[in-house]
Amino acid sequence: MFYEPSKGHGLPHDPFKAIVSPRPIGWISTVGKDGAVNLAPYSFFNAISSHPHLVLFSSEGEKDSVSFVRETSEFVANLVGRDLASRMSRTAVNAPRGVSEFGYAGLTPAPSRLVKPPRVAEAPAALECKVTEILEPKGLDGGHAGVFVVVGEVVGIHIDEAFLTPDGLFDAVKAGNVARLGYMDYSTIDSTFAMRRPRWGED
Repeated sequence: MFYEPSKGHGLPHDPFKAIVSPRPIGWISTVGKDGAVNLAPYSFFNAISSHPHLVLFSSEGEKDSVSFVRETSEFVANLVGRDLASRMSRTAVNAPRGVSEFGYAGLTPAPSRLVKPPRVAEAPAALECKVTEILEPKGLDGGHAGVFVVVGEVVGIHIDEAFLTPDGLFDAVKAGNVARLGYMDYSTIDSTFAMRRPRWGED
């Protein structure tokens, strides 16, 4: 089949997010200038550069995460492991500002080293980030899409050593990195395979 999104797809549900998947979940913790703490999952999240380490998350609408980073210019991207999936889902609740999702989901806020927002103590890994820019993408009509893309440089990385292999690699299978699919579906890493990038002229 083929369809133009602007004209509809004719299916029971929009397949777009199922096609662009799996998407890693950025479990974003932020703090406002008044000290209010927020924790929310974003499936529009990814790393975009290794030198420097840059990550982004995208919010459809200016939610507390975006408002707080505007105020303090910092956030932490926490990794959702398999054992944390249900508690991650609880933090997606539309809680009033000032109500910490950490307590609501039974999670432990741990102090960060270089930024003010706390990290999730139970997370297998966490990235401390300082905001470099906030973008407002436009559609083909030139109008703002109502989307806010927050880009941050990673200034500190926490790893639970229980998820390091004996040869010093981060074990994504043991952590069970959780990703978002389409509809109400999620996936977790339970196996990996390796491929070496080919050199020009190799068979």
